[in-house]
Amino acid sequence: MTPLGVSDFTLVTALGHGRAANWAALAEGRSGLVRAEFEGTTLGSWLGVVDGLDTLDWPQAFAAFDCRNNRLAELGLRSDGFAVRATQAAQRWGAERVGVFLGTSTSGILQTERAYRRRDPASGALPADLHYPETHNTYSAARYLRTRLGLRGPAWVVSTACSSSAKVFADAARLIGLGVIDAAVVGGVDSLCLTTLCGFHSLELLSTDVCRPWDAQRAGLSIGEAAAFALLERDAAAPRARLLGAGESSDGHHMSSPHPEGAGAVLAMRAALAQAGLAPEAIDYLNLHGTGTPNNDAAEDRAVDAVFGRALPCSSTKGYTGHTLGAAGGVEAAVAMLALEHGLAPAGLHVQTPDPALHVNYLREPLRRPLATVASNSFGFGGSNACLVFGAVQ
Repeated sequence: MTPLGVSDFTLVTALGHGRAANWAALAEGRSGLVRAEFEGTTLGSWLGVVDGLDTLDWPQAFAAFDCRNNRLAELGLRSDGFAVRATQAAQRWGAERVGVFLGTSTSGILQTERAYRRRDPASGALPADLHYPETHNTYSAARYLRTRLGLRGPAWVVSTACSSSAKVFADAARLIGLGVIDAAVVGGVDSLCLTTLCGFHSLELLSTDVCRPWDAQRAGLSIGEAAAFALLERDAAAPRARLLGAGESSDGHHMSSPHPEGAGAVLAMRAALAQAGLAPEAIDYLNLHGTGTPNNDAAEDRAVDAVFGRALPCSSTKGYTGHTLGAAGGVEAAVAMLALEHGLAPAGLHVQTPDPALHVNYLREPLRRPLATVASNSFGFGGSNACLVFGAVQ
């Protein structure tokens, strides 16, 4: 593909609001995970909770959109002046030439969970103040951003579990390449809800210990919430990074378990390299999907070994933010671009005993050196896989 400029990007996670706050924590090796309850439910797990959502001054003009997920999206728009930059792109290209493509897994389902607790005791009817299309509906986040930013280009939401907000980079690149649009807001937003927490708990994938990717005693996920956005533009005047390649695959191995040899992951990584026109040895750092579950880390380790060998520096940043599910691809893309900008590959956290069965070069200390190209993996339920390759601006 023709390299595509990333004019701006931002992220909001449990580490803080915006690039600077998140990068400070990554560089210092400081986790944002805390042991906490949510909505009165205690599962004994660690969570990556974003501060400031309940006290956010929500714009009255968008009252129907008010929910935790869209509040998280709004924080993302305010961080690093991202909304201003997206509006400038619309002024440059025309609002109908700027697309919105986002990833999410559960969208604003928390709003409906709360509404169910307030059903009419006689009829069971949901309360009239539940605005399903603007909150719970999967498309609601893209609808909110499109409305909030005054954009009129193509818009959709991808919901392929944890690969969702990586795949939207590929969607936008294709439409820009075809000449359908000239720019796109991409990324993802996923907020905490009981459906997610209790669902992963029932699958026995939620750890009561803090998330420990690549550790011999890793026991599962720590769930987080996040918003991450990037602005892709044709002929970007002063890009912060370049999208060089995006690879996707779907192996359909199992409803929730990865292919044990990472077959689909291998295809996605090789496709991203091919699209970027790069050999595996050209990549300087790989941000792993690295969920901290026994099977996922083992499968990804085998896949990375098959594509890159065992020398490439790798790490997972799930120990900082938790697994942000549908927003994870966007968050990890932002981390990859921050690593490019700062010349530092962040260390993985919470490894006490490295798993001797895993063989990739997993960073336990930050790697400080200039980085020219980095890659980011995102793998979802059902065998949906994505890999993005970013390059530094010369």
